[in-house]
Amino acid sequence: MKVFAGRHGDGSVVVVDIYRHETRTFVLGGVEVECAILQETEFENGELVEISQNYYAQSDDGVVYYFGEVVDNYEDGKVTGHGGSWLVGGPTLPTDPAETAAATTPAVFMPEDPDVGDVWKPEDLFPFVDETAECVAEDQLVSTLYAQLDDCIKVKETSALSSGFEHKFYAPGLGLAREQSPNAALVLVVSTLLPDEND
Repeated sequence: MKVFAGRHGDGSVVVVDIYRHETRTFVLGGVEVECAILQETEFENGELVEISQNYYAQSDDGVVYYFGEVVDNYEDGKVTGHGGSWLVGGPTLPTDPAETAAATTPAVFMPEDPDVGDVWKPEDLFPFVDETAECVAEDQLVSTLYAQLDDCIKVKETSALSSGFEHKFYAPGLGLAREQSPNAALVLVVSTLLPDEND
């Protein structure tokens, strides 16, 4: 589990990431791929605004692939929509929203060992979802309320669906540790995961 806290504009934001024990299987090119599930719950000013189930698989060469997400948007405690939902193969379970966009292949969420200048697409299903990521710095020292983390990479994310950008910092063995944009910030405050030890 990981907990992040921060702000968006003048409001407060808390995000809780839970790595679930169960998995979900997708079929890619006739082959079954078992994906880990990350459940992300977001609160704004103390109110629940979103719960998403995100599906990831790692190849033998270390690349992390993103097979999609199912999003529940909330208002006043009730589900109001599923904006941003997409899955490889589209909706296949009774619980998948009917409007879930269908992708033919997974996106590259994180290369095995990104170098400065490397570019990849964590989400690549325009006009439903779109993200472009570029590694802009390595060996970063990142301060969080959880710990001071070294050997981090700094990734710049942009989207063809919106203006602006955000920077995300990833720590070895821990994943996302901090994110910043001109009008928002989020920082890791609690984690049951441990960062990789440096040699």
